Amino acid sequence: MTFNHPIFERWPAKYPDRLQLFSLPTPNGVKVSIMLEETGLAYEPHRIDIMAGENHDPAFLALNPNGKIPAIYDPDGPSGKPLAVFESGAILLYLAEKTGQFISAGPNTRYETIQWVMWQMGGVGPMFGQVGFFNKFAGKEYEDKRPRDRYVTESARLLGVLDERLAGRDWVMGADYGVADISLLGWVRNLIGFYEARELVGFDRFLHVQRWLDRGLARPAVQRGLQVAAA
Repeated sequence: MTFNHPIFERWPAKYPDRLQLFSLPTPNGVKVSIMLEETGLAYEPHRIDIMAGENHDPAFLALNPNGKIPAIYDPDGPSGKPLAVFESGAILLYLAEKTGQFISAGPNTRYETIQWVMWQMGGVGPMFGQVGFFNKFAGKEYEDKRPRDRYVTESARLLGVLDERLAGRDWVMGADYGVADISLLGWVRNLIGFYEARELVGFDRFLHVQRWLDRGLARPAVQRGLQVAAA
């Protein structure tokens, strides 16, 4: 059934009965690979080389018209019908509902969890990504540091929000690790690692975030998820 989609003309499925992941280990990409490793769902990863422009290939755009990774194709979607999903936050919520894992079934806690995922999507991801651009990539060469400093200030504020949330909690939602944590781990890890912004944002003052990050990165499924589609 999966072979009816144009994506498989460019990236054939060896295991068409499995959920298909199209990704790269970026902060957004690892959200989904970590979630898949945590849930134990059978899946087949496909590396999408964004540096080579593969995310603009017509076959990929047929799966995700926005041309961004990650995206999935589930041959066993709702009611047994195939389903393609893009946007990492939407994929996390879909997989949580599909498996009944990492999100509460209780409506109050469920929507509280969703609000933290949306917070990551609308704030942490865009702001941390801009810090990466201005501190590590092409923006590093700009003489005017005001754009960088604006995003650094906002990123530090967001870390403060997360730090306060984690005071007295192991995970964003308390005792239970879930999709809110999964949505954030890759971004916080990248900010202080790959983006080299630890000192810029004053990360060492956010003690609760540090402990949370250490707990998250110690999970075997997280370590496996961070390597999916790496090569």
